[in-house]
Amino acid sequence: MSAAREPDENSPLLVNGRATSNSDALPNGDGDHDGARTTAMHFLLKYDRTPGRDNPNRLIRYPSETWHVTKLTLYSNYVNFLLIMVPLGIVAGELQWSPTAVFTINFFAIIPLAAVLSFATEQISMKLGDAIGGLLNATFGNAVELIVSIVALKEGQIEVVQSSMLGSILSNLLLVMGMCFFFGGIVNMRHPSTQLGQEQGFASATAQTTCSLMTLSSASLVIPATLYNVLDGNNEDKERTVLLLSRGTAIILLLLYVLYLWFQLRTHQNLFDSEQQLSEDEPEVPLMGAIPAALVLVVTTVLVAICADYLVGSIDDVVESAHISRNFIGMILIPIVGNAAEHVTAVVVAVRNKMDLAMGVAIGSSIQIALLVTPFLVILGWAVLDQPMSLHFETFETVAFAFSVMVVTYTVQDGRSNYLEGAMLLGLYLIIALAFYVTPSDALGRALGVVGL
Repeated sequence: MSAAREPDENSPLLVNGRATSNSDALPNGDGDHDGARTTAMHFLLKYDRTPGRDNPNRLIRYPSETWHVTKLTLYSNYVNFLLIMVPLGIVAGELQWSPTAVFTINFFAIIPLAAVLSFATEQISMKLGDAIGGLLNATFGNAVELIVSIVALKEGQIEVVQSSMLGSILSNLLLVMGMCFFFGGIVNMRHPSTQLGQEQGFASATAQTTCSLMTLSSASLVIPATLYNVLDGNNEDKERTVLLLSRGTAIILLLLYVLYLWFQLRTHQNLFDSEQQLSEDEPEVPLMGAIPAALVLVVTTVLVAICADYLVGSIDDVVESAHISRNFIGMILIPIVGNAAEHVTAVVVAVRNKMDLAMGVAIGSSIQIALLVTPFLVILGWAVLDQPMSLHFETFETVAFAFSVMVVTYTVQDGRSNYLEGAMLLGLYLIIALAFYVTPSDALGRALGVVGL
């Protein structure tokens, strides 16, 4: 009696516990049960193989394809075990559990949803080519921060929106880059042959270009804050002037971002080739089609919006009960939600001595927030939501951001990194985080004069 054939994607599903194909079925023996058990295990657990996907019967093929896409999505990132928090967070919000519980559960629910968004975007990008794929990655790279900020902006939580924008930039520039430099420098501390101390290298020209753009973005925040302080007249007139300046500046920043994308993807693509060369030995093949990936993207975006709604809705009560400032929630906590999986990816490639890829994640994401997401929110608040979102951030936040950009620029200008530089960036991030943590919940609002501006 011959052994049961290993099931593959063309294998039929089971009917009444037996294989539907007579050639694979073994009558009246343990082989029948072993084959059925193997097929069932492949259907339920096998990452890259789901029997029934090519079955001509649509009632079998469509459920099999759906389950296959679901498995690919679930297995795409280690943080996806937290997806159990998504239905729990929705239930907590609907049943009006304590604000702390609603905030905490939905906080952890958004972390795996951000990872799924990134996975689905990558799958679609592989199908569309480098130029369009790069644009798509740039657009959806910070989708979670954008969704959370739109929800907060709609509810008038402008202080949280502004803090989360700066927090996302600082977490990438200081926390992520600092961890990349630190852990990458520790693992690759010694030269393999000489055992002498060595530094990791990356494309300094690319880093300098992106840091110049970050310096420009910091100037776009310093100028409105300075203008507000030097203007004469009442607060209402000053606010109106700063709003006009912010909206005009936002349009200019969006145009510069489009120009940067054209520079990176078209005219000067060779400057960014080092990232592609580092990954040539690991060719990526899409695991699912563009349509299934798009469906995953849509469903995940809806779930992020729902969880973000409950998260933002609980912020006021959490501020009162936990006695922490909105600025700390926006500056430190919310950026962790949207970037957790991306942060781990950057550190992993840095440990593998692929610093160009790590720098691309850290600085590239910061540029998206500074030149795309933040100006877009200013325009959205002006044209759609009727919210006075401006680029006049709280003075302490602006100063912290400007100094951070300056420190990062000095750190990367030589195109080399080591664990000491990483420790310095991490130290600066911890100092800023501690400053916002010890700040009373309403102190920065009083210093600003008008909440939201």
